[in-house]
Amino acid sequence: MLKSFADYFVYSLFGLVPGSRSGEALDFFVYDTLKIFLLLATIIFVVAIIRSSFPPEKTKRLLSRKREYVGNVLAALLGIVTPFCSCSAVPLFIGFVESGVPLGVTFSFLISSPMVNEVALIMLWGLFGWKIAVIYIGTGLLVAVAAGIVIGKLKMEKYVQDYVWEMQVGKAEIKVMSFREKLTYAREYTLALLKKIWPYVVVGVGLGAFIHGYVPADFLVRWAGRDNIFAVPVAVALGVPLYSNAAGVIPIVQALMEKGMAIGTVLAFMMAVTALSLPEAIILSNVLKRPLLATFFGIVATAIVIVGYLFNAIL
Repeated sequence: MLKSFADYFVYSLFGLVPGSRSGEALDFFVYDTLKIFLLLATIIFVVAIIRSSFPPEKTKRLLSRKREYVGNVLAALLGIVTPFCSCSAVPLFIGFVESGVPLGVTFSFLISSPMVNEVALIMLWGLFGWKIAVIYIGTGLLVAVAAGIVIGKLKMEKYVQDYVWEMQVGKAEIKVMSFREKLTYAREYTLALLKKIWPYVVVGVGLGAFIHGYVPADFLVRWAGRDNIFAVPVAVALGVPLYSNAAGVIPIVQALMEKGMAIGTVLAFMMAVTALSLPEAIILSNVLKRPLLATFFGIVATAIVIVGYLFNAIL
């Protein structure tokens, strides 16, 4: 139905020629914009109801009772259902550390929360099938757990800003919502989030449409195909400066895959965009000293590159 509408809009109303570059690009843009916003509205509403059962204070209390390894896995899993934005990363980090959550466990959560985004998971499932979705969630969790364990083993607590250790965070009461309150929260959260992310989605779809319609397939295959040994680190390096959420980057991912880019390279690019960004570095620099911030970015980037090469080799 959406595809038929997009075709009618582009080729009948606009009069563009089927198969032309402009026609293919605009058709991609209209169809994917409608599809993604429909998916987002449905998924965010459902996820918001689930998320209402996991307020930050409850998450902090759960993690503070777990030891390393078990805590890393639990933190990474909690990151999936508690998709906190970067704005809430700093107060959460402070709360976790102050309440006794091991530093490595905290990082597993901070990596997993933006990287393994449940909205992206369902969208990937709808666009590419369950296998790609499972690969995405599996590799994201693996990176979050492994990176958290490594950071924990390095014992870098001294590189957390001193004021973090000195803060005394009160024990906030956890409010239990009724189902009606959860529905109200989900509706308000869905509208607020859509208002916040729609520009990123439109820009992402626009870039994807440009790649789909105007970038020759052999260009991307030559520079980022399986035969280029440096394709994965180049994709990660390109992804870090970009600032987008998972919903905004998925249309670009779709276009790159259609042009023949290897799945591991595409996943590495997507993970770099969602888990490592310059705005995130600026925010975290208020909490972490430079050695720990550099270690965090270095370990996660290295893990993403390894994952990219691994899946390029086996898929």
